[in-house]
Amino acid sequence: MSRWLGAWNRLRLGTRLAFALAALSLVVFAIVGALTVGIMRDYLRDRLDDQLTSSQLDESEKLRKYPAKDPTPFYSWYSVAFEVRDGVATPKPEDRLPQDVEDLAGVARAATETEVIQTVHLRGEGDFRVRACPIDRANGTVLVSAAPEAELDSTVQQLIAVEVATFSLALAILVITGRIVLRRGLRPLSDMADTAHDITTRDLTDSPDLPVRATGTGGGAEVDELRTALNTMLAHIDSSLGARTAAEQRLRRFIADASHELRTPLTSIRGYADLFQYAAANEPAEREAHLARLRQEASRMSLLLDDLLLLARLDDAEAETPLRREELDLADLVATAGDAFRAAHADHPLTMDISDISDISDTFATEPGPIRLSADPLRLRQVLDNLLTNAAVHTPAGTAVTLTARASAGEVVLEVADAGPGIPAGDQARIFDRFYRVDRSRARQRGGSGLGLAVVHSLVTAHGGTVTLASSPDGTRFTVRLPRTRNEDPR
Repeated sequence: MSRWLGAWNRLRLGTRLAFALAALSLVVFAIVGALTVGIMRDYLRDRLDDQLTSSQLDESEKLRKYPAKDPTPFYSWYSVAFEVRDGVATPKPEDRLPQDVEDLAGVARAATETEVIQTVHLRGEGDFRVRACPIDRANGTVLVSAAPEAELDSTVQQLIAVEVATFSLALAILVITGRIVLRRGLRPLSDMADTAHDITTRDLTDSPDLPVRATGTGGGAEVDELRTALNTMLAHIDSSLGARTAAEQRLRRFIADASHELRTPLTSIRGYADLFQYAAANEPAEREAHLARLRQEASRMSLLLDDLLLLARLDDAEAETPLRREELDLADLVATAGDAFRAAHADHPLTMDISDISDISDTFATEPGPIRLSADPLRLRQVLDNLLTNAAVHTPAGTAVTLTARASAGEVVLEVADAGPGIPAGDQARIFDRFYRVDRSRARQRGGSGLGLAVVHSLVTAHGGTVTLASSPDGTRFTVRLPRTRNEDPR
């Protein structure tokens, strides 16, 4: 049994549906055929009974008028009178009786009081419909008439043959048509299966994109829902694979860049350590110079590692945020950052503009008033320092730099702009990537490690704000927007 079930389950859905439709149709045809044959047989038998009744009425009338006259046969019918006395039925005349007269005599004995109609099989003659009725109860005379059922059986057999042929043809047409309709209706499912098979044959490690989608129309609402769900799933897988591939590429690039950045100070430290060892036996002044270089490279590597650790902590959603928020005066923080920039980059004139437009009266103040903000003062100062340093490092000496701070009732806007040559359009999309440099050939002493703007982006995002870039050949502007009230960490 299990083998047959396994073979049935291995059949295609369209074939199983066609077989099920054929089986159901066969059952329906069998029931309809049986009912039709039964109704037809009952109808023909009723007609034969009516004919027997009519024939017996005529024979009875003749026998009453002419008692000595023998009953006359009607075609192959038998019409015989029996005299029943003391349970013995004697036919009159005997030469006209069939061979199996005992069955007719039995019917005559049962019909002494009331008529009897039943089917009797006569030896050598076949099945007969027999009707017996008393015509002279005083003398015990019973008239028995028998009509053959051969014509009735022949009619029924012809009906069965016609039904078998008709139902077989209808069943064949139904199965063939149903198989065609089912195949056409299930074609969208086959197309979706081909789509899935096509995807399984792809090497997603080399080409993660999944441009294949289930196309086509038709199949009904359920198939449309399945097609939509499949395409949605494929789009989700496509985006997930793309995001994973991009993350892996960024990770590989990050590891490569971090290794490259750390290798440079480590190489310098080893070189200066060798020189220091050599100079230890010589001039003290030379030894102090090499020791100063060692400290400088160690400090540079320490800053690089601090930035990497900060970025890692900001990226880790489960780690505690490195921000230490407090209420601060943004105007004072911006002024301090501007003074530090003027001291370190005297060759870049700085213009500062601080205003609070949350109160109309503040716009007429000659001195910037306090701008209250919930933020981490150290990290916000790091954002300003990185943006200002970026403007100084990537523009020629004498380039004007502008630091603007505007505050409204809901947010503060910090802008650092310079009148330098601008950033190429092809590099603006990746300007906040880690270890990304616009000029790959630039020396690290001038261009840094490529982490400054990445730190800016991560810190601003951790504060619940945004940082954007607008650059053209006439200048570059970084805009930082921060909420004045504390928002939840967007991670």
